Amino acid sequence: MPTLTLAGALNNGLRAAMETDPKVVVMGEDVGRLGGVFRVTDGLRARFGEDRVIDTPLAESAIIGTAIGLAMRGFRPVCEIQFDGFVYPAFDQIVSNLAKLHYRSAGRTRMPVTIRIPVGGGIGAVEHHSESPEAYFCHTAGLKVVTCSNPADAQVMIQQAVAADDPVVFLEPKRRYWEKDEVDPVILGALGIADDGAPAGSVMVPAARVPAPLFSSRVVRPGSDATLVGYGPMVRTCLDAALITEAEDGRSLEVIDLRTLSPLDLDPVIESVRRTGRLVVVHEAPSNVSLSAEVAARVTEQAFYSLEAPVLRVTGFDTPYPPSRLEESYLPDVDRILDAVDRTFTY
Repeated sequence: MPTLTLAGALNNGLRAAMETDPKVVVMGEDVGRLGGVFRVTDGLRARFGEDRVIDTPLAESAIIGTAIGLAMRGFRPVCEIQFDGFVYPAFDQIVSNLAKLHYRSAGRTRMPVTIRIPVGGGIGAVEHHSESPEAYFCHTAGLKVVTCSNPADAQVMIQQAVAADDPVVFLEPKRRYWEKDEVDPVILGALGIADDGAPAGSVMVPAARVPAPLFSSRVVRPGSDATLVGYGPMVRTCLDAALITEAEDGRSLEVIDLRTLSPLDLDPVIESVRRTGRLVVVHEAPSNVSLSAEVAARVTEQAFYSLEAPVLRVTGFDTPYPPSRLEESYLPDVDRILDAVDRTFTY
């Protein structure tokens, strides 16, 4: 299997989606001639032409509004928001129109729009370039919210998102864009895979190549003593913490990648907590009214009698994102995760 960066895997996935469906169009600031700030759309304009890879004005609200109109006419737009902090001018279009048109039309109008957003910190960027806006979108009924954490997932999940008939906010961990891993060159259309990850039609697909459904979480490291839950950029940090804990303390930590934030797939988390009795939830966003709060509440409701300790959270702080020189003090790191793991064993 080839080795790709996460950005390269996303590029492969977008290319495959565009090859499969001529109604897929890519649009955003600098996605065409430049190939995107992070080069995720590099080469797509040369391959598919400027009618399908569209450089837009610097107007995020107009990008999403145009995408809504295209979706009404049968297209599948993929919009790139250049940085997470730039999504807010488009917020009204996303939550007031994109998220609600299917419901308002009693199911007659589908909105197959994918909004790609590089998210999170860790790259030393200036103000408005390192945000974690996922809770805003997860709170909005009608939107699906997913995030990849590795190249293999990135390549498949972007194809699944584009093929979905609902609007999908696709969060990409920008600090992981350049991390490499082996990637199976799966093209969902060629394999006859539906957008939910299941084989479609009569195409025979080798079991090992059938990807996980888009809206599903996954155990990425089995363990028995405590459960770590993360998503996006924090999955790698959780895996690093699990390796250190095993080496230094002999504790076995199970790591779960949520992958889907709305709808949440907590079945693997509940099953894990019923075995381990301990849970630590990790993400970059502030803790107040966050994904970790929702996970903690629902695990407490469904697995209270299995818990040996309170659910602990390791998150960003409830402050605006700091200047880049201070971001390492703001972002959750291995030491903060290890401290939470130690505390969960003291109850």
